[in-house]
Amino acid sequence: MHILLATDADWIVDEVTAALGGPDTSFTVCRDGRSVADLVADRQPDMVITDLQVGSMGGMAISLALRNDESVNDSLRMPVLMLLDRQADVYLAQRSQADAWLIKPLDALRLKRAAVVAVDRSGLFEGVPDEPATHDETGDHPGDTTDPGSADSETGHSPEEQPTTAG
Repeated sequence: MHILLATDADWIVDEVTAALGGPDTSFTVCRDGRSVADLVADRQPDMVITDLQVGSMGGMAISLALRNDESVNDSLRMPVLMLLDRQADVYLAQRSQADAWLIKPLDALRLKRAAVVAVDRSGLFEGVPDEPATHDETGDHPGDTTDPGSADSETGHSPEEQPTTAG
């Protein structure tokens, strides 16, 4: 696998190459966001990992530029993993058309998982709340077939038929 890493921070280069490096993995490091699209066309990497801030062209602009180039030929779609600085950056990431993103600080396990997910295009989007549970029109949970006025599930008696003890 060949990964193009767009960042101007040495510590990110160190963390990403340590986490994803191996005998079958090579890296091209790009420290200028404006050069990413040309490097993708020239080197044809298997994946792009971009920092949110890369010099004068950030990760959002890089991702959108790659998607714009791909709009002519969707078979060239390049998996993009974006590295976010903070939770508030999720808003930008959602509009970037990236295949996955992580919020810093980074760790090897999350980087490996995000790289696999981005390449598979199955999506890993940290900081996005899970979908709320769906309810039918009555507000009941799906699969809940009990009617509030029906028999009690433990006793089998309806509310009007509750046994009483003579006292």
